[in-house]
Amino acid sequence: MLGCRTATRPLTIATRLLHSSSRRFSEPFNPAAIERAEDEVDVCIVGGGPAGISAAIRLKQLEREKGNEIRVVVLEKGSEVGSHIVSGAVIEPRALNELLPDWASTKAHPLTQPAASSSMLFLTKTLAVPIPHPPQMNNKGNFVVSLSQFTRWLAGIAENEYGVEIYPGFAGAQLLLSDSPDSTDPWGNSVQSVRGVVTNEVGLTKDFRMKPSFEAGMAFKAKVTLLAEGAHGSLSKQAISMYNLRKESQPQTYGIGLKEVWRVDPERHDAGKVIHTMGWPLTNSTYGGGFVYHMDGGLVSMGIVIGLDYKNPYLSPYRELQRMKHHPYFRKLLSTTGTTPAERLSYAGRVLTEGGLQSIPKLNFPGGALIGCSAGFMNVAKIKGTHNAMKSGMLAAETAWEVVQAGHQGKAADMSSYDTALHNSWVQKDLHEVRNLRPSFNTVLGMWGGIAYSGIDSLFLKGRVPWTFKHTSEQSEKFLNDSLDASHTESAQKHQPIEYPPFEEPLSFDLMTSVSLTGTNHTEDQPIHLRGERRRQHVSANVTNFAGLLGRACPAGVYEYVDVEDGAEFAVQKAGKGEGWGGKKLVINSQNCIHCKLCDVKVPTQDITWTVPEGGGGPKYSE
Repeated sequence: MLGCRTATRPLTIATRLLHSSSRRFSEPFNPAAIERAEDEVDVCIVGGGPAGISAAIRLKQLEREKGNEIRVVVLEKGSEVGSHIVSGAVIEPRALNELLPDWASTKAHPLTQPAASSSMLFLTKTLAVPIPHPPQMNNKGNFVVSLSQFTRWLAGIAENEYGVEIYPGFAGAQLLLSDSPDSTDPWGNSVQSVRGVVTNEVGLTKDFRMKPSFEAGMAFKAKVTLLAEGAHGSLSKQAISMYNLRKESQPQTYGIGLKEVWRVDPERHDAGKVIHTMGWPLTNSTYGGGFVYHMDGGLVSMGIVIGLDYKNPYLSPYRELQRMKHHPYFRKLLSTTGTTPAERLSYAGRVLTEGGLQSIPKLNFPGGALIGCSAGFMNVAKIKGTHNAMKSGMLAAETAWEVVQAGHQGKAADMSSYDTALHNSWVQKDLHEVRNLRPSFNTVLGMWGGIAYSGIDSLFLKGRVPWTFKHTSEQSEKFLNDSLDASHTESAQKHQPIEYPPFEEPLSFDLMTSVSLTGTNHTEDQPIHLRGERRRQHVSANVTNFAGLLGRACPAGVYEYVDVEDGAEFAVQKAGKGEGWGGKKLVINSQNCIHCKLCDVKVPTQDITWTVPEGGGGPKYSE
């Protein structure tokens, strides 16, 4: 079946005008009966973040250097590049210097604020005590930036200077596989190979019926497919499971990062100042901390990162952030009194990888590879990952170039040399030195033991020890499809509800007020992209054992466990039928989703799967 295909940039991609056979609208959607538009490319990159864009630029640089044309397409699910990018951020420019040595002379680059100082504070409820920070947190030579703006600038270079085809609003929804097993996975098993991706359908109702505006997802057939979706991407999750890429690695562990951007009183703004905090408001059994980055233009990016291996189901990451702002240090910084009151401009949230070197899976699979945070290259000690993500994209691009130029004669692309190159690069060294710091906090000594070990290791040992701590002693296969972090969640019966202080506007805010700042928008009448299984069993287990954890954990108010009023629905429940249990039912407000992926990682019953909504939906971050 061929809807449209062309060797040059096709109009059908930019406009989503697809040729298909006539159909009666409002009919149930049948994927097998749909004629899809197709396009053939050399390299298809799913995700327009720093890793994906860096890979695209490096491929086109090789085109210039070697003289052979290569077609590179980047699919980005956000409405524009950068709209789904969240970070503090402090960028280490090492990879950027390699990719674009003359970047500082480019027009309107966003790296205008060098990091001027770095410090760490230990917070009690009322005090902010300075403590030494690990040498890895030294930010000399780094830049305080908006990662969203940085990515948008990098994409502009890719498109305008190198001719990369970037298509925002195209969400990679499924892997395009060979018709039959034609390759072997990294472990020698006969498997189907990845031959590209299919984008999401547009114009379906909630019950999967076709609207008059229906457009089938487009098939991008690629010689090489690079997955650059960021932490816990949906296609990356499929590839890791399908090819058992974690067979020789530890499970990934995640944190949830929440941030706000404020414009503060100029007298309280210290351009380039970088501060990290430990301690309050988190307990000794919860890994995490706060950050304050003084950006250019009088802006401050502040927030909190909480390890998703937390035990107490009553914990609310959002409420912890709002409570943290009640500390005297933040009250002063974010003061809304005086001649120039502080003003909150934005709010955002996203999971991030914390597993480090131990949790990096096999990077190649038949037909493609994982790059950036899809694999998990964040240096937790530095609280930085952009430099490693970009470098991984560049290394994958070099292997992809060789694979495409060699010609595969119908064989699946072999990207195994990328895995080797990555582990021989400075990314490996960057992560190896700090590999034991994060898991040291999971010992019986808790936070204090982790602080002690991390201090000794980072200051003196620098990772030069014969041991490597594990995140879990259990076999990784157990967590191939389930989350290690979810398994750490304890029963609500072991904990007391947390009494959070009331909101104090204009310093702290209720959740929906914050979500309104994200610019999040989804077409309401579309299939729910948060797929829940066994809804009745889910409600029973999560309400009874975990006090409805997702109702507090989700930083966008997507999940609610609401009471069922007396009536027909209540009678159905009493009869042991329906989707609810015990007078409760789960309501999924998917239109609020900010694509943070917390639900997929943290739900204790592991029965919610995050999938891509219609392309262009989700948040619209700019700071």
